[in-house]
Amino acid sequence: MSIFQAIILGVVQGFGEFLPISSSGHLVLVPWFFNWDDPGLAFDVALHFGTLAAVVIYFRRDLLSMIKAFFSRTGEADGYTRKFVWLLAAATAPGALAGYFFESQAENVFRNPLLVAAALALVGFFLYLADRFSRDEKTVPGLSFKDALWIGLSQAVAIMPGVSRSGATISASRALGFKREDAARFSFLLSIPIIFGAALVKAGDFFAAGIGAAEIAGISSAALSGYLAIAGLLRLVKKSSYGIFFWYRLALALAIAAFFFFR
Repeated sequence: MSIFQAIILGVVQGFGEFLPISSSGHLVLVPWFFNWDDPGLAFDVALHFGTLAAVVIYFRRDLLSMIKAFFSRTGEADGYTRKFVWLLAAATAPGALAGYFFESQAENVFRNPLLVAAALALVGFFLYLADRFSRDEKTVPGLSFKDALWIGLSQAVAIMPGVSRSGATISASRALGFKREDAARFSFLLSIPIIFGAALVKAGDFFAAGIGAAEIAGISSAALSGYLAIAGLLRLVKKSSYGIFFWYRLALALAIAAFFFFR
């Protein structure tokens, strides 16, 4: 893999991980469009380390507050509670189980470009509906166990490329009545344990393959673009809807279908 390809795939991973457009779907499509060789599992793990660095750096204060809340005598610190940490863990469980049981299908069967196109269009439409008709009243501190369970189940569906982990969790949060910014913020916080777990499980393959210039370039570009994606989305949804992502997903799905049939 060239340094150029590594940087492009890192940028795709960084933006795709946190914007509701599907990083896994785009990582299937980019090599398919340009006839690039499959970068391999080790490189995929490298990109996850990059996006993990981005979200941890951006939410470092929130993470410290959650740790303080979890171990404090009162169970509260800086607006976070011990209960919230447990709910975050509960919401992570369905995605972790889906990854464990359907990893093989996610890396093979689900990577068909037409399946990716269908997932992009359908989940994009659900995101549009959930955002358009949300009650827009709940905030992250008001998260309940029922909310955490439903959002966690939506994250499990994102094992399929094209669904988008952030797209699924934001859609579920909006459907449950969370405000736009809170839906994005919880989606980002929820990504930390799931990305960390995915990277940890495959870390052996990453270190066995060795760290070269391509891996360093991919990690760096994924971290930078991921950080920009988080900051950009939180700023965008303060004054706008998620509608732009529905139209992007629909246009991309149609382009994939056309490319598939007329290539």
